[in-house]
Amino acid sequence: GSDREQTDGIAAAEAIRQLESLSRKGKPFFLAVGLYRPHTPYVAPREYFRKYPLEQIVVPQVPAGYLETLPAPARRSLTQKKDQVNLPEELARQAIQAYYASISFADAQVGLILESLTKQGLDRNTIVVFTSDHGYHMGEHGHYQKTTLFENATRVPWIISVPGMTSAGQSTTTIAEMIDFFPTLAELCGLTPPPAVSGISQVATLRDPRAMTRTSALSQYLNGYSLRTEHFRYTAW
Repeated sequence: GSDREQTDGIAAAEAIRQLESLSRKGKPFFLAVGLYRPHTPYVAPREYFRKYPLEQIVVPQVPAGYLETLPAPARRSLTQKKDQVNLPEELARQAIQAYYASISFADAQVGLILESLTKQGLDRNTIVVFTSDHGYHMGEHGHYQKTTLFENATRVPWIISVPGMTSAGQSTTTIAEMIDFFPTLAELCGLTPPPAVSGISQVATLRDPRAMTRTSALSQYLNGYSLRTEHFRYTAW
């Protein structure tokens, strides 16, 4: 089918409709657009699959005996989905291809929304944030999907565009936590978060990508805790 027939195509169309309406009202707004892909099941129009030929897909390789080198809880986090352990090569290629296709499909919908933002003239005074609720494995450590404390599952994208920000187009290696989203957006909007709100504003890093507002970021999964610093990750179960 076409993009517009899919869940995220419908979401993008509704977001565009909302932006058109909001541009006429001329009032401050907050619009959250939740795209479903690339979440399972990996469904996308056929054209996106064609971008990633199966013969070009590389499946991550895991050394023999690797799982035995891990603490038992970490090992369990990698093997809890029994039907996804040691996927056959061809099936693994298909899964990775479909995941990539789903990402490209979602990316195209984001593009449509951003085009509308510009068309309505809202890009001049609207902060845009792109993020995800978790990272992902695609065969790394022999695992697929999420639910681990490895870098693959705990690291998320955080792309933020602020009108007039001189650091546009730059990236940073500074540490951040997802609880930093709220205080960061609040400061950018000239608001003061309630005292009970956790997190650290990352505005200083937005202004200067070399600024380090944090020394670490904490993640938790079940009875495991993982602390990420600039150069290392320490995980305790």
